[in-house]
Amino acid sequence: MTGSRPKRRLGQHFLTDPGILGRIADAVGAGPDDTVLEIGPGPGGLTAALASRAGHVVAIEKDADLVPALRARFPGVSIVEGDALDLDWHAVAGSPPRERFFVAGNIPYNITSPLIDIALAPPRPARVVFLVQKEVAVRVGAGPGSSDYGALSVGVQAVATVERLFTVPAGAFAPPPRVDSAVLRLTPLEHPLIRDGERESFRRAVVGLFGLRRKQLLRGVRELAGWGAERAGAVLAAAGASPTARPETLSAAEFVALHRALVDEGWQAR
Repeated sequence: MTGSRPKRRLGQHFLTDPGILGRIADAVGAGPDDTVLEIGPGPGGLTAALASRAGHVVAIEKDADLVPALRARFPGVSIVEGDALDLDWHAVAGSPPRERFFVAGNIPYNITSPLIDIALAPPRPARVVFLVQKEVAVRVGAGPGSSDYGALSVGVQAVATVERLFTVPAGAFAPPPRVDSAVLRLTPLEHPLIRDGERESFRRAVVGLFGLRRKQLLRGVRELAGWGAERAGAVLAAAGASPTARPETLSAAEFVALHRALVDEGWQAR
């Protein structure tokens, strides 16, 4: 494809193996009545696999050099030139029903977390399948008590089921990245653990406590909220959390309970 040389400044690593691309498209699970929003189609390898399965594919491409060739190759696909971090994904995709809306992409490693956050913002799609750095996929799916468990794990697991499907070796890309990748499938929960209006406050509480992960929860809550030991202890008691536990031992559901106890006691995210 003309103009398809990967650009380092955009974090581009193109995957061309048709077998792997087909497996990714199959993981999305879209059918002829469904819309798939693809983030970062690059030269169009995954686009082709998605277009052969889904009824409608909309692809957001930031690299203006790739857009003309993509439009020429895929006349039935809506190619939108722009930055996925700045666009309203539902508006771009035509506001399809949740149950018919899917998100997929081989996304740049340097903006993985914000893209996951946007993908899981309400109204959430039926499914999200991203090819990401393997380390990130491990972190997203990590459980309490593991060294990989952190704020990203909690934030995602509070609203979605996480599956790390398979690993893609660095040699499958051009140019090869320095690390292996993995296919991450996120299926939004029918009943998320957090309410839509709580997302930002919850994020700040979780990130704040993980920033104090070496400290026990009593000390962490005191420093997060600026409260004395008695008030912080009352919050932990209300949440059913041990004052001597550390943040990395709490599940997503336990973080939700702690956040709500904090808010009930008067804490406000800053």
